[in-house]
Amino acid sequence: MSGVVDRLSDCFPTGTYAATALLRLMDIVETTSVPTAAVECGLQPRLLVNPDFVVEHAETPEKLTMLIMHELHHILLGHTSSLRPPGRADNFVFDCVINALISRMFPERAFVDLLCDYYADDSFPKCLLRPPAGWDGVGVGGTPPGIASLPPPLQRQADEVYRCLYSEVGVTYDEVRELLTKMLIAFEIGDIPLLGGHDGGQSAIRCGTKPPPILLDAASTIIGDWVNAPARAKGRSFSGGLTEATVQPQTMRRARAQLAGLLRKVGGIKDAGRIRGTRGTAIVSPTPIIALDRRAAVLRSHGIEPMFYGNTVSAKRQTRVGERVQVYVDVSGSVEEYVGAIYGALLDCAAWVAPRVHLFSTEVESVRHADIRRGMVKTTGGTNIVCVARHMDANKVRRACIITDGLLGRSRGHDRDVLEKVRLGVAYVGESSSGAALANLADYAVDLGVLAP
Repeated sequence: MSGVVDRLSDCFPTGTYAATALLRLMDIVETTSVPTAAVECGLQPRLLVNPDFVVEHAETPEKLTMLIMHELHHILLGHTSSLRPPGRADNFVFDCVINALISRMFPERAFVDLLCDYYADDSFPKCLLRPPAGWDGVGVGGTPPGIASLPPPLQRQADEVYRCLYSEVGVTYDEVRELLTKMLIAFEIGDIPLLGGHDGGQSAIRCGTKPPPILLDAASTIIGDWVNAPARAKGRSFSGGLTEATVQPQTMRRARAQLAGLLRKVGGIKDAGRIRGTRGTAIVSPTPIIALDRRAAVLRSHGIEPMFYGNTVSAKRQTRVGERVQVYVDVSGSVEEYVGAIYGALLDCAAWVAPRVHLFSTEVESVRHADIRRGMVKTTGGTNIVCVARHMDANKVRRACIITDGLLGRSRGHDRDVLEKVRLGVAYVGESSSGAALANLADYAVDLGVLAP
């Protein structure tokens, strides 16, 4: 067998710089210390791959692609940043959600065969880790045998969770965990082999370590390249189950001032629009007092004495000065700690913000100002700029502001054309925000930095 690194290179979409960057940023290590594969995000990130597992279970480029996609999603969904080591149940839940996500992204049989061959559908809860037999990338037909064998009350709940996993609806970690909790007495998950090297009840994912931003950017871009590859576009959805949470909006003067300035520029302070403002204007009023008036001078030159003279005075009056801006807020895992401050700044600048704010991760969810005030967050955990470009295109957006840490992957083709046509402002947050995804696209940009209360 050729080296794992060479085989990985063959899996990546051709002509992408992100693949080369990822292979340079991460050490690809062949080792039997993990049963399948695992990621470590320390000072020197490593991708551990068991060559024996590759020979036996991931012998094709498509299967190897699914294995690597599984590991990249552990990074992008923030599983390496957890402050506590995940237990066996946590690892099982993570894998259920990730396997469903990548199966919806890659529904073709050549890809999902990795999961279908590795996990039997006649055993519960193993069947939660794989798509149904005859998977077409759309939804679940019949009930898997492993779920059909359950007692009726548990069967209904398990079937509902499974159908949501393998549909556009998606489920949250908590929904899968709740299902397992009810069955811990009857079922033992300790002996189920998981992708990702979770053996002996321990996780091969090193916790409490945030991946370097450049690594996140490379991983996100690679996934975007795979998702948008022309030969693989049909039946694909880069969308996981949406989770909903709440944050406390925080008022921060510096962020408010910088964001307000950016919105005014994007909204067009000198253009006609819906927002009212005050401008100086010249008003001509009649007066019997002799004043400098060109019309009166012409009349007097013809021997006509005018009764009134035009007197010009300066006054301030309200006028329409700009458009409200469509705001897109990155709510992915890497921006989580800043969302409260972002919300506070948006509420302070509400006059310049369109009635709905667009929260984006790998999907766009539009919420009202009242929802922002309540701190509502809807996210899939990952992030990709493509969903923003397509939302702008579908809704004919002309003026937009994106608030992000810059870890968005890259846009190409028509998606990039859409972003280039929009009057675009970008507000970066975080310690080391990277604007690679929006380089040469933003008309205006500000760096809000670390937004700490």
